[in-house]
Amino acid sequence: MNRRRFLRQSALAVGGVATTSLVRRPLWAQTTAPAVVTSDKLRPGVPYGVQSGDVMSDRAIVWSRTDRPARLLVEWATTDSFRDASRVVGPAALAESDFTARVDLTGLPAGQQIFYRILFEDLASPKVLSEPATGRFRTPSQGRRTVSFAFSGDEAGQGWGINTAWGGMKMYETMRRTNPDFFIHSGDQIYADGPIKAEVALEDGTTWRNVTSTAKSKVAESLEEFRGNFAYNLLDDNKRRFCAEVPMLVQWDDHEVRNNWYPGQTLGDERYRVRSASLLAAFAKRAMLEYNPFRFDPIDPERIYRSFVHGPSLEVFMIDERSYRGPNTPNRQTILDEESAFLGPAQLRWLKAALLASRATWKVIASDMPISIVVPDLNPDVPKGTYEAWANGDHGAPLGRELEVASLLGFIKQNLIKNVVWVTADVHYASATYYDPGRAQFTDFTPFWEFVAGPINAGTFGPGEIDRTFGPDVKYSSVPAGMKQNRPPTDGMQYFGLAKIDGATQVLTISLNDLTGKTLYSVDLKPA
Repeated sequence: MNRRRFLRQSALAVGGVATTSLVRRPLWAQTTAPAVVTSDKLRPGVPYGVQSGDVMSDRAIVWSRTDRPARLLVEWATTDSFRDASRVVGPAALAESDFTARVDLTGLPAGQQIFYRILFEDLASPKVLSEPATGRFRTPSQGRRTVSFAFSGDEAGQGWGINTAWGGMKMYETMRRTNPDFFIHSGDQIYADGPIKAEVALEDGTTWRNVTSTAKSKVAESLEEFRGNFAYNLLDDNKRRFCAEVPMLVQWDDHEVRNNWYPGQTLGDERYRVRSASLLAAFAKRAMLEYNPFRFDPIDPERIYRSFVHGPSLEVFMIDERSYRGPNTPNRQTILDEESAFLGPAQLRWLKAALLASRATWKVIASDMPISIVVPDLNPDVPKGTYEAWANGDHGAPLGRELEVASLLGFIKQNLIKNVVWVTADVHYASATYYDPGRAQFTDFTPFWEFVAGPINAGTFGPGEIDRTFGPDVKYSSVPAGMKQNRPPTDGMQYFGLAKIDGATQVLTISLNDLTGKTLYSVDLKPA
């Protein structure tokens, strides 16, 4: 098969994404021998491995990055021998996307382990190929089967970067060993506002030594610097291994841009020459979409909120609490308007409609910020007494951003939507909270659970003040009251959540776990 015919049989690449063509000839069985390569430097590099994400029953995104203009080639099969493999010629990775590229593999079998491998073909010397990089993922089943997922957030924050002598970002290896079907990254995937120094002195007299990079030497203000922040985390061996084996569902929070930012904000932070939070956010979102296996929405390519069905047992709703929010204020508004918005009206309507339409037993709302933990905005360039998250700390009837929560919870109850669970991160400790209308100031809702996890590799904080508006009953908190803040990863106080739905009983078991994988708290939730 000549190259022209091969390209014609492959789907056209649009916006840096290609879809699958079912061609059975292996990528490695070239009709002409590849050029003789005497040095790996002559081959296109694959410095950050591979990732999969946004997996559905019949399709998935496969992502990688190279170091020069090169075309992404992907082969997939249902066995690791790659017998009878299918392949796709993907898009060209060019400087405009920082040499990242992705393929939307379609026509995949449901409920099946998929093995894939990628090559990059040097566009300047088409006979020169990169070394292959391999990965795997499992597509959701259309029937009932046991499904599991991990969740956490808050990565490389407070100056705690990749310490190879300590073992790197150990949490990724701990989570990988649990073999989840997918991972929800609940935001703060980078700390664009947190430079990483080569060394940090620890209280015991030892030194934490970071891998450093130019992009992490200052706060990120350019597209190149934001890209460098995402690339930095992929220098970690544990993360690359994890991403090759566990599909990602990614959302963002504040530190992808700057601590506690909101659209339209003018920064008073003297570290920044670029003072527009909206401009910084545009760079950050572009870099985040480039460096993660997102499936771009054809109408709104920058849209982050979306949902994913995992058979009849589970649907995950990934929401965006940054792009559409109003300013951080005392959070006491009495009506829903542009100032009190958190999800914003369009996203709130979408979430209600999607929950109502869902036929999954369990509906998991992945929120990048917790509901009742009070998060004040303590930045020195904002007025005192302003708040960053949903809660306003007054413990009374819903006001400000809490009005959106009340609207959503009321809608869920009125429409008899069952088995809704929230998972989140942001606050750098783990907790499990049961929301009971019998304890609440706002009572028009069905009881539900919220689970908080994190950090992955960042400072540990907490516990936070709890706002009692929605009747939170904190069943577990991983950190004691009065704990000294910003505890280093060496203290071991890093946390992730693990959820498992039994295929037979549909019981959802959620555990909160530490850096070693030890279960600290677990609860079995029976479906209504």
